[in-house]
Amino acid sequence: MSEWQLQTLDSAGIEFIDGDRGKNYPSQDDFLDIGHCLFLSTKNVRANGFDFGDCQFISAEKDELLRKGKLNRGDIVLTTRGTVGNTALYDETVQFEHVRINSGMVIIRMKPTNVDSSFFLYFLRQLDYTSFVSGSAQPQLPIRDLKQIEIALPPLPEQKAIASVLSSLDDKIDLLHRQNKTLEAMAETLFRQWFIEEEKEDWEYVELGSVVETSSGGTPSRKEMSYYENGSIHWVKSKELNGSFITETEEMITDEAVKKSSAKLLPAYSTLIAMYGATVGEYALITKTMTCNQAVCALKENEAYPYTFIFMYVKNQKDELINQAVGSAQQNISQILIKKLPIPTCTARINEYHQLVIPWFKKMQLNVEQIQILEKLRDTLLPKLMSGEVRVQYQTEEVA
Repeated sequence: MSEWQLQTLDSAGIEFIDGDRGKNYPSQDDFLDIGHCLFLSTKNVRANGFDFGDCQFISAEKDELLRKGKLNRGDIVLTTRGTVGNTALYDETVQFEHVRINSGMVIIRMKPTNVDSSFFLYFLRQLDYTSFVSGSAQPQLPIRDLKQIEIALPPLPEQKAIASVLSSLDDKIDLLHRQNKTLEAMAETLFRQWFIEEEKEDWEYVELGSVVETSSGGTPSRKEMSYYENGSIHWVKSKELNGSFITETEEMITDEAVKKSSAKLLPAYSTLIAMYGATVGEYALITKTMTCNQAVCALKENEAYPYTFIFMYVKNQKDELINQAVGSAQQNISQILIKKLPIPTCTARINEYHQLVIPWFKKMQLNVEQIQILEKLRDTLLPKLMSGEVRVQYQTEEVA
């Protein structure tokens, strides 16, 4: 590692550029649904990349009035206010040619002859920002503190080799995510076609609770920390409901915790629905026997109503459940309300649907499990590669 140079980000020639905060900063009236220049807000920068699901634009005239905050290809965007530490790389894969940032983030610009942008992106993602953040109500990351962060900078060819190893893992993870989106979209399209668009007039509907067993959970006493130590039973909290498969949980509880609380063992492939708070209406599918807290309602599959159908049924009922949520301080729905949802009794059609989509669901679960393995590998390798504990082979670039 003798060729690695320990230096501050400032001395490495890395530039930090904030957004324009002057009199020409866009007001709400300046934003357009479609326009010349994409104006990024912090919500458009997630933990590992851009999210263009809800974009705002400004006109070419407004773009010209702004002095700072314009992205160049190869720039990194880092959020510095609110949710601190989210990063994204503005490379050739981003379709927008004109992009500016708001004042809640910073542009990081590197000399390409000194620092590889992909390498530095991974360096930023493994940093712990807690020691640099100030403010409690609205956390902020001052640029002056960013500049003083130290980095062990390997030669440029080695930087690129390190980034290549990590990006190959991320590319595989991204591919599996995209496969799952496609498979789920196929299953949902078929569900909507068969059970909504082609709904038969002679179908009968009954209350969900009359044909599907439901259950809620409980929270073992936090005063007995032994309930949460060396546990072997997965315990799902409502904030973990992710619209997909749950294979692991943040916390595990013991057999004794289940016996001494209202938590109940739920069979594999139960569909979970969040009933309280910010996550109300969110849903997920467990892949093994688990338990849940009292803010979650579980729907247990049976022969007539398999989990593939129940999962898609709940997904398509999400908006209806949210609309029926009550309470001003904390929105909530009840297990009673869920049990009263109308569900068709066309069990032959439901079984036919299940037989068609079950291979897709099995593939999605396999992909989720593989994603978790790859993410753990990447997260384990990342600090080791950045510190030089693990080295990669690389070829020295020839000078033309």
